[in-house]
Amino acid sequence: MQIELRVYTGLERYTGTRYGELINLSLPENSTILDIIKHFNIPEEEVFSTLVNGLHKSFETVLQEGDRVALFPPVGGG
Repeated sequence: MQIELRVYTGLERYTGTRYGELINLSLPENSTILDIIKHFNIPEEEVFSTLVNGLHKSFETVLQEGDRVALFPPVGGG
């Protein structure tokens, strides 16, 4: 199945892309967000927020054809 992935704020160092750049990714059926994280060898603790089609989802969420996934690290501020 095909999904669209975007990563932000430092996570792009794992994908070799630029901030927010679209990544078209082919995955086996029944893949999860965690499968994407493992595919790119991103440490789980570096992913704080995950969105699928604009909605917050857990790492265990099973993805569907055409889903748009975004991964964000923890962000601090003052």
